[in-house]
Amino acid sequence: MYVRTFGREGDPPVLLLHGGGVAGWMWDPTRERLGGGLRSIVPDLPGHDRGADEPYRSHARTVEELGALIEKERPGGRVAVVGFSLGAQLAVLLAADRPDLVDRVMVVSAQAVPTPAPGLILGLLGATAGLARREWFARLQAKELFVPESLMADYIRTSSGVSKQTLLAAVGENIRFTVPSGWARFPGTAHVLVGARERRVMRNSGRALHEALPTALLETVEGCGHGVPLQRPEWFAGRLREWLDA
Repeated sequence: MYVRTFGREGDPPVLLLHGGGVAGWMWDPTRERLGGGLRSIVPDLPGHDRGADEPYRSHARTVEELGALIEKERPGGRVAVVGFSLGAQLAVLLAADRPDLVDRVMVVSAQAVPTPAPGLILGLLGATAGLARREWFARLQAKELFVPESLMADYIRTSSGVSKQTLLAAVGENIRFTVPSGWARFPGTAHVLVGARERRVMRNSGRALHEALPTALLETVEGCGHGVPLQRPEWFAGRLREWLDA
């Protein structure tokens, strides 16, 4: 797994997990505003950008790799985990399956209610997978995620490099995802964020995560769609820093 790290060894670590179709660069606006005294661990997940040589296979396999990464970066310790969309599902699974590695978790826009008729959706997706390599289509998708023009070249590069295998595997895992049983037993601090303008399934997912773990804080971000970290980077970085320092 390709990983970039920022900050000094020994500073409190935070693992930043990007969404599907983007990569670790999506956290650049957040990192630039977080301030010092933190060590950011930023992987490119399998099948994405600098990790494109290894296709995405499953959430379970990726969580195993992330667990090994945490153990390497923080031997004998735990980290804060922040995930967006696909990465938010991985963050939930890490907290549920490996609470020994996760001190606290921030879940941003995680789908946790399965999408009906996943086979039909994946069939359509497979038939149109080649569109991701077209710049005009990539720009349309980038708009949905609020990718700024300063990161557009990164998005187009990442989008064009996502294989059909990765696309179907990652989206298949995403739309079938349900709240794992271990989530209800997570002993650390949990914060669930969802944009007020996201699709109903996303808002329902936020409530499902909160109902399964009532100690989790559920926060609706007014005026935001599916892309809080990129749509409101100043606000998000401030909220994240406040949460990390608490």
